[in-house]
Amino acid sequence: MLALPNLPHTSTPEGLDETCNVVLRHWGDPTELDFEAQPHWDLAENLGIIDFQRGVKLSGSRFYTLHGYGARLERAIISWMLDLHGGEHGYTEVALPILVRREIMEGSGNLPLFADNLYHDEEDDLWLIPTAEVPVTNLHRDEILSSDELPLCYVAHTPCFRREKAAAGRDTRGIKRVHQFNKVEMYKFVEPDTSFDELEALLGNAETVCQRLDLPYRILQLCAGDISFPSAKSYDIEVWAAGSQEWLEVSSCSNCTDFQARRANVRYRPAVGERPRFVHTLNGSGLALPRVIIAILENNQQPDGSVVIPEVLRPYTGFDTIPAK
Repeated sequence: MLALPNLPHTSTPEGLDETCNVVLRHWGDPTELDFEAQPHWDLAENLGIIDFQRGVKLSGSRFYTLHGYGARLERAIISWMLDLHGGEHGYTEVALPILVRREIMEGSGNLPLFADNLYHDEEDDLWLIPTAEVPVTNLHRDEILSSDELPLCYVAHTPCFRREKAAAGRDTRGIKRVHQFNKVEMYKFVEPDTSFDELEALLGNAETVCQRLDLPYRILQLCAGDISFPSAKSYDIEVWAAGSQEWLEVSSCSNCTDFQARRANVRYRPAVGERPRFVHTLNGSGLALPRVIIAILENNQQPDGSVVIPEVLRPYTGFDTIPAK
C-alpha cells in the first residue's frame, strides 16, 4: 500500500508527462534587456558572489559557495519571505530538524519508493530532508486535533538535500539544479471541505512573493502524469530568467488531500462526540532560493555588469546594488 500514489483530483488534467501541463495565466511580461544579457553563472562569477570551483573542491559536482553580496542576498531573501508569510499571510514559523527517522519519510510519502534520491546515514537510520514538507507533515503525527485548531498553517526555512539521480547530465551549469539548497516552505493542515479553497490561497501566497520581487511568472496546472506521488492537484509557478532565456520553477503548490494524513495518522475531531477524521494537508514553496536568486540576478543586471536589488529586499540586504568589479 505504501507504494501506491494518491489519486488525482477530477480537476487535474489528463496527461502522461510535463508536455500535457496547462498554462493557466501569466503575470508581467518577460524581461527584455537592450544589451546582451549574461546567464547567472557568468554574471555571478564576474561579480565574485558565487564560486563554483570551490564548491566542487569542497563537495563535488552540483555544489557552490556564496560570498559577500551573494551570501547576504540569500540571507535577506529568506528573512523577508519568512516575515511576509508569518506577518501578512498568517503562518506560524517553525524551526525543524533536517535529519529525520525512516517513518517520518514514510509519512510524507518519500519512502519507500524514492530512497535513491535521498541522503541516508545507515548507522543511525536518519535521512536528510529533501524539503521541510517532510518534518512538518509529521509534526502532528498520531495526534487528534480539534476542529477549532484548524487550519494550522506553518512556514519553515530549511536547507534541502537531493541526490538528483534522475537529472544526471541535465542543468549542469549554474545553480539551477544542485544537491543542497535553501527553501522556505508553506504548509497547511485543514478540514477536508476547505482544502481546495486553501490550495488557491496557498498559491496566492506564493504568487505574492513573485509579485513583490517584480519577477514575471506563469502558473501551470500539472497533469496527472506530472503531479508528485502524494498530490491530488498541483500548480507550479515558473519565473522568467532573462539571461538564460527560460522559465524556472520556483514553487510547486499541492493539495495532498488525506494521503499524507493517513500515512502519518493525523486526524481531527469535527465536533464533540464525533469520530475523528483525517485532515487534508497542503504544501507549497514560498519560495525555493537558488532559482529566485537566478531570476533576480539575470532580470536586474545592468549594462556595466552590476545588479539592482528589488526594492522590498533593500531593508534586509543593507544595499541596493551589487556593484560590478
